[in-house]
Amino acid sequence: MAITVSVLGSGSRGNATFIKSDRVRLLLDAGMSRKELAKRLESIGEDPDGIDAVLVTHEHGDHSCGLKTLLKDVPVQAFLTWGTIRALQAEEYELEGSRIVPIQPGIPFTVGDLEIFPFPVPHDAKEPVAFSVSCEGLKVTQLTDIGFMPDIVAERLRGSQILILESNHDLEMLRVGPYPWSLKQRLMGRYGHLSNTAVSRFIREQYDGTAEHVLLAHLSSKNNHPEIAKQEAFRALRDRGLNTTRLSVTSQDEPTVPIHL
Repeated sequence: MAITVSVLGSGSRGNATFIKSDRVRLLLDAGMSRKELAKRLESIGEDPDGIDAVLVTHEHGDHSCGLKTLLKDVPVQAFLTWGTIRALQAEEYELEGSRIVPIQPGIPFTVGDLEIFPFPVPHDAKEPVAFSVSCEGLKVTQLTDIGFMPDIVAERLRGSQILILESNHDLEMLRVGPYPWSLKQRLMGRYGHLSNTAVSRFIREQYDGTAEHVLLAHLSSKNNHPEIAKQEAFRALRDRGLNTTRLSVTSQDEPTVPIHL
């Protein structure tokens, strides 16, 4: 086994992804309570206290609200950009047995046998990043909370065996839905969230087609539906002739079945 991945939960009520190599267990985001993180880790057979590191994409609560308690309870390292550290006032999280480690977008770093590459993304946060995690020639990339897909970001996804990709909203459901117009504009804007249509366009025009697994993530509970998101991405994959790609949708409420590569 080189790497194991499970999206513990993804959506506006909390985000966290578990990634394990032979030497390291890490969380990508900690947007749930310590109790909920423990419950979900246990449900996939993992030790809730066995986390070595946490990567935080940005300061929004659905990605960071569990960080402080996790640092207090478990001797982990947390890797954040300076913008995220300042936005969270995370200097105050520096507790005995834990460390906040500043990172720079575009500068790779290692944690045990994992090479991690943080890259900047367009989102309405102070210094947001997405992460690619590589081990023994395998690459996992998670990209959520991004308003549009610049070519330079699409380039960072190339070569991923597992691609976790935001498919936040159906444009028509959002337009006619209950949100106030200001929030609709934010979600559809260049610093908001990717729509199903944007994901379909990415697959048709920018995607390199190498991922064995594509997981659609961060779906809105009010402005999307798993089958709508999946069908739109499926049609784009089919049009590209990528019929062997394993396409699935993550859940807000339970972990995905672990993928072992």
